[in-house]
Amino acid sequence: MKKNIWLMALSMASIMSCQRTISPNQIEAWSFKSQQKLRISAHRGNSGLAPENTLATFQKTLDMGVDFIEIDVRTSKDNQLVILHDGTLNRTTNGTGPIANLTLAEIKQLKANKGWEGQFPDERIPTLEETLQLVEKWNKQKNTKTYIYVDCKQVDPKPLLKLMKQYHLDKESVYYGDDDFLEKLKMEDPLSKRMPSLNKADEMEAKIKRLAPYAFDVNWLKMNAQLVKDIHEKNIRVYSDVLGPLDQAVNYKKAKELGVDLIQTDHVKSVYRYFLGN
Repeated sequence: MKKNIWLMALSMASIMSCQRTISPNQIEAWSFKSQQKLRISAHRGNSGLAPENTLATFQKTLDMGVDFIEIDVRTSKDNQLVILHDGTLNRTTNGTGPIANLTLAEIKQLKANKGWEGQFPDERIPTLEETLQLVEKWNKQKNTKTYIYVDCKQVDPKPLLKLMKQYHLDKESVYYGDDDFLEKLKMEDPLSKRMPSLNKADEMEAKIKRLAPYAFDVNWLKMNAQLVKDIHEKNIRVYSDVLGPLDQAVNYKKAKELGVDLIQTDHVKSVYRYFLGN
């Protein structure tokens, strides 16, 4: 009897300990996921709380329980993989010119905090490896998992896949890029989850034949019920961006009604709160 009481006390202590690590953000995410099939990708890792495409914002969106963090991968002068949306440094850093002209050591001297200098005085451009380390560590510690939506801006498939596999994020993550890149990715790893863009319905068959996609990134302005149905009948998922002026409740509602599988947003919390009625 005493042993059973001790085990019950130990179990309760363990539960209480775990509960202390659950943030309100994660509870909100779990509530959303338990009610909705629609999945969420944080565009450029945007949390609204830190600079885009930085470790700071990735950490915050992990806590928000997103399904995917979208990152933009580029290659430095010395062939290191780094995270930056634009081809040039001007908009988001204190550097100028093409990032491809700098070595990793030179890139790491720059601040990636333009517009956020007071709150994030020392934020740097992350490498792909630093990003994957952060996500892998999170996934090992949490019940909900987050994967990578890789926007392959300027990168070769082989080193990209090598790192994704090293950090056990290759199987569930998705890869977006132009068709030529995705064809190379398919040759390198036929099991990779490739996602070409789809701007017109009549492009579908040719892209399926060439790329064997896991999903299509469908142009939101061309989205309709018949297109979603046609794609799903091919056993392919429908992803779409609701960004800029499209990033609003009316389109979250439309995505659910049409059966879209995932939307990409800059306002993760707004999506959750719309569906949860908060």
